[in-house]
Amino acid sequence: MKSFLLDVYSIGVSKVLMIAFGLTTSIIIARALGPEKNGIIAALLVYPSLFMSIGSLGVRQSTTYFLGKGIFTEEQIKKAITQIWLFTTVLSIGVCFILMRYFSKSGENLWLVILALLPIPFTLFNTYNSGIFLGKNEIGYFNKINWIPTFIVLIITSALVLWLSFGISGYLMALMGGPLFISCILLFKNKFINAFTFKYDWRVIKQMLSLGLIYAFALLVVNLNYKIDVILLDNLSTAFETGIYSKGVSITEYLWQIPMLLSTVVFARSAVSKDDRGFSLKVAQLLRLSFLIIGIASLVLFLLSEFIIVLMFGEAFINSVLVLNTLLPGVVLLTIFKVINMDLSGKGKPWVSLKAMVPALIINIILNIILIPEYGASGAAMASTISYSIAALLFIAFYSKETEIPIVTLISYKRSDFKPIVQLVKKFKS
Repeated sequence: MKSFLLDVYSIGVSKVLMIAFGLTTSIIIARALGPEKNGIIAALLVYPSLFMSIGSLGVRQSTTYFLGKGIFTEEQIKKAITQIWLFTTVLSIGVCFILMRYFSKSGENLWLVILALLPIPFTLFNTYNSGIFLGKNEIGYFNKINWIPTFIVLIITSALVLWLSFGISGYLMALMGGPLFISCILLFKNKFINAFTFKYDWRVIKQMLSLGLIYAFALLVVNLNYKIDVILLDNLSTAFETGIYSKGVSITEYLWQIPMLLSTVVFARSAVSKDDRGFSLKVAQLLRLSFLIIGIASLVLFLLSEFIIVLMFGEAFINSVLVLNTLLPGVVLLTIFKVINMDLSGKGKPWVSLKAMVPALIINIILNIILIPEYGASGAAMASTISYSIAALLFIAFYSKETEIPIVTLISYKRSDFKPIVQLVKKFKS
């Protein structure tokens, strides 16, 4: 547990930096551009961010699994990754262009569409690289891949949006800068430059994609539950309502960094664990802790929501308060899924999440279509909360069945649950 806590602490520092840089960037574009232009940005970025789920083909997860289990060597995996990356880059850009250009109101501006597409190859490359670091349990390198780009995006956004007043174009250019910088470093740091070859090992590629596609499809359905409201708002409402929603939901995304902090370590450790049930019991302990922490944080956020929204984004986003408050109950419940899903994914069972997420997604779409025309952003928030709650309750039942651990055992607090917090506090003091 000690080494586990060290990894949690390490990723925790990375997450704090990501939240700080990301939140500052979000504040800058909110105050500089206003709700309507923020809505255009949200609509432009929803397809690239969504398609990263299927476009990455689950390569990071399958890389972590095969490398962690020692099924393939690092060199075999690197060569396969470079070949898969070239294909997925072309595929991702092509599909995203069609979706943005012809299925989004914000896709009418070709220049903005092109700018929104440019980060895709570099983001994919970094995603694939991170799977190698997770498979080798090199959490420190994994952290840097995540927080350094957010810092660079903040610097470039400040220069292009605040100083040069490039508006939406400036922010989209900044989004390319961070991934591009890390990609250039990783090309040599991780010796990927030597992995590019025309000699194909179809056995490795086939096995990585056969497992990876399952991860990718599962992740696509999960992310659709998070993004479908923006897609439907873009088509059924106005850019203003989309902008209001995007800022309300952005606060919950930062709140989710707490369970995601645990999930990254859980996935990496689960992939190399020899005692599956014993590890799942540790995951259940982390679930109970994270649920408590998220619950308390959400209560504080609910009580201070108006102050926080206005302080960060300005009076123009006052309607985002209702969005945030409506989303919080669902966010708390979905913490269950966020933490324990990575355990099953690390065990090579990503398909279990589909049993919970597919019904939840269908309900989310139906409710959004009903609620958005009349209630706009707040209607989308209500649909998401109901969907998140259903997904969480279904998934814990399926997780219990897969791990053969009773639900009561999973959710019952014990005095020993709080030892990790005590240990982290002691480490921080020392």
